[in-house]
Amino acid sequence: MTDRRTFLRIAATTGGALALGGWKQRGSISDTPFRGLPDVGSAPQALRILILGGTGLTGPHQVRYALARGHQITVFNRGRRNDRLPKDVAQLLGDRNQHQVDALKGKDWDVVIDNPTTLPFWVKDVAEVLKGHTGQYVFISTISVYDPAGLKTIDERSPLVEYKDGDPLTVTAEQANKNFEVMYGRMKSASEREAVKWFGDRTTIIRPGLIVGPGDNSFRFTYWPYRIERGGEVLAPGDGNDLVQIIDAREIAEWTIRMVENKTTGTFNATGPKAPMTMKQQLDTVRSAVAPTGNARLTWVPAEFLAAQEVSPWQEMPTWLPRTDKEYAISVTDNTRALAAGLTIRDLGATSIDSLAWFKALPDAARAQVVKGAGLDEAKEQRVLAAWHAKR
Repeated sequence: MTDRRTFLRIAATTGGALALGGWKQRGSISDTPFRGLPDVGSAPQALRILILGGTGLTGPHQVRYALARGHQITVFNRGRRNDRLPKDVAQLLGDRNQHQVDALKGKDWDVVIDNPTTLPFWVKDVAEVLKGHTGQYVFISTISVYDPAGLKTIDERSPLVEYKDGDPLTVTAEQANKNFEVMYGRMKSASEREAVKWFGDRTTIIRPGLIVGPGDNSFRFTYWPYRIERGGEVLAPGDGNDLVQIIDAREIAEWTIRMVENKTTGTFNATGPKAPMTMKQQLDTVRSAVAPTGNARLTWVPAEFLAAQEVSPWQEMPTWLPRTDKEYAISVTDNTRALAAGLTIRDLGATSIDSLAWFKALPDAARAQVVKGAGLDEAKEQRVLAAWHAKR
């Protein structure tokens, strides 16, 4: 049985490896048909933006949108996947895990966007070099920093998980990875504090929920468009009334750029939709988008029966947590502050169509690898459906 935090580890450790394979096959990332927005207007003022990372799930969307807005973009990373980036991007190389940040010395930026940090010393190393050389600092965190135990909903004031086994600045990647499910949220919350320590009221903390969309190689949402388009009887989890929350990677990316244009600081939960969405509403929307004339039939199977059949929420049934789950409050995260600060939410149908199109554009070997990330194996789905019908 794979719980939500275990799946976070699986997604994080494989994230990015194939994330833009479909785009790469088409040439430059700027050629991708998956952006899904009309022409982008210029920002009121061009900013010098340093993006730490920039080649994962949200980074390339962020880079492309920022360039379209007229900003000057520099990325800092290990250089392993920079072929995904447009030619207009300046590149600096280093390895934060090895304290190699010298390439940042002596340079000035208006904004720093920190996408990949999971360890507090990454923030400290960069901050020591950039002190006095940047204005706003944006830290991309996660709603996994919250401790959902006993909560019915979560907002920015909810309690956080804390690292209490020593100085978090001394934790290495090797130590964190040994118990990633526990350490991930704790290291993120410690990294948030480190960012505020160095940048004070110039800090913006964005806590995304489950990030999905084209480029997501974890299959943590794309399974549903893929499975529903395939048709036939589809095993659907629970009674359809459990709430679900996801956010398109492009919304996070583009909203982050608008936040720095507006110099917005503070802490924000970034997830969708605008109004509560049930699992049934999600799957009905996916079906209407990707297979409006198909023969997909949703069979809703109770959570208790799925547990008895060892069908795990979140991984085998992506995006879903039953109301009885101890972490269910994660699915009821309040996004009021983010919406008020200009977060927009794409139509779920568009995300479904674009995610499926991205997946289909992958080479065969890459598609086969992505499918392993999440979702229910076809043979197991048939066994569980047969058992459910027999019980009924």
